[in-house]
Amino acid sequence: MEANPYPSLPAGVPPFDAPRPAFIRHALSAGWSDFRTAPGFGLLTGIASVIAGWGLIGLTMWAGHTFWLILAVFGFPLVAPLCALGTYEVSRRIGMGQPAGIGVILAQLREERGRQLPWLSMLMVVALLFWFFLGHMIFALFLGLKPMVNVTTSFDVFLTIDGLMMIALGTVVGGIFAFIFFSMCVFGLPLLLAREVDYMTAILASWGHVQAHIVPMLSWAAVIVVLLFLAMLPGLLGLVIVLPWLGHASWHIYAQMAAGAR
Repeated sequence: MEANPYPSLPAGVPPFDAPRPAFIRHALSAGWSDFRTAPGFGLLTGIASVIAGWGLIGLTMWAGHTFWLILAVFGFPLVAPLCALGTYEVSRRIGMGQPAGIGVILAQLREERGRQLPWLSMLMVVALLFWFFLGHMIFALFLGLKPMVNVTTSFDVFLTIDGLMMIALGTVVGGIFAFIFFSMCVFGLPLLLAREVDYMTAILASWGHVQAHIVPMLSWAAVIVVLLFLAMLPGLLGLVIVLPWLGHASWHIYAQMAAGAR
């Protein structure tokens, strides 16, 4: 049998506890503490996300297809955990009393290339691309023949019957999409980072724990969506703080429930 190339990591899925009372408040508080303790990588992640968002806005406006911005806004929560992945490692290292500087975290993420994280990451990216395809198909179905240049000059088209139906269907489909990937990744990503386990096992473990505690976990999903939405309102600038904060807090959601979390 091939030797484990990461012998320092515990193997297998740990037992999961039920969410404790006020687990979201505790996770947000611990996440904020981690961000203040080691802000470097989190700020780098937040700034990079804002710059990427500005680039996307500029590209879509230049091309005259600003409808894609709506899809991007609703699709961002699908990959937000992936964007903040390094903050999980920062929090894990802080909890273990290890260095958590930018260089150390980047080196650790490079090491993940030979493990299971790239598989789940690729799955999340494919899901985002599929969401763009699906969203564009829904748009074409209801508004494809409407005279519309971009969102800012043709906003009234969304208030028509076809526009409202498109928004309703898109919201339902997007919500189902987001729930599926939240259930797969909320524990799946930190599991792959902290333990020696294959990505399908991590996905199934995450899905099972979310389904077993659906109401409290949906509460955490709602907090993520609301905070990310509010962070994007001031020209995306709020993501500089909110994205890493939620990343650190997400690690603590996992750590509160995974026995022996590292």
